[in-house]
Amino acid sequence: MQSGLNDIDDMIVHEKMQAALEYQTEAWADGRADGIEPEIIADAAIAFAMRETIRVRGESGAEELLESLRERMLAGEFSPERKIQ
Repeated sequence: MQSGLNDIDDMIVHEKMQAALEYQTEAWADGRADGIEPEIIADAAIAFAMRETIRVRGESGAEELLESLRERMLAGEFSPERKIQ
């Protein structure tokens, strides 16, 4: 029974992540349409995300997130050339 609940929880988190990415994509497009450079949008998005992460998880939680992101970046997860099979 627990496995089924975990699967449902994972599916809900995945759907929320997809919705959040759609919101981010729309905000990015709006900023670009207003003439804001991608580097500035990215910096603002990361700064906002870090403030919120620190507010919710504290500084040690934010540090853990940064380490996780670093590992994922080095593994190529965020590379635009990455092909998902």
